[in-house]
Amino acid sequence: EEIADLENDRYAKRIKALETRKEELDKFQTELEAEKKENLKIAEELNDRKTSIEEKEKSFQQIMEETDDRNRNINQIAIYMNGMRPESAVANLLEMDDQDIIDVLRATEEIAKKEGKTSLVSYWFSFMPPARAAQIQRKMANKPQTLK
Repeated sequence: EEIADLENDRYAKRIKALETRKEELDKFQTELEAEKKENLKIAEELNDRKTSIEEKEKSFQQIMEETDDRNRNINQIAIYMNGMRPESAVANLLEMDDQDIIDVLRATEEIAKKEGKTSLVSYWFSFMPPARAAQIQRKMANKPQTLK
């Protein structure tokens, strides 16, 4: 009878230990599932950030290409203007927006500087109506040259 009681006690202790172990494993599994959900959430957030960064980079590249295209076009216009009679060049310039005129004038200055020649910009200003020339020069003074 005592041996049977000892066996029952051992059996009860084993069952209790197994139940405790099961509770620990269940708790651990719940924690793992919570961590897994958190990791999936973080992975999704990182993927969204990556997509956003890729879109911003693509947009930036497009803006850079457009800027490069515009700069090439402005430089080509400046080259054309340098080859024209001053009166004709000024007549063409006066048909442009002020910002485009400023960009062409700055490109003309840069080309003359690279070639070691005197720029025609000041001469072109002498052919412009004084009010428009002053307006363009004021805008040029207020807007520093952009970095290339």
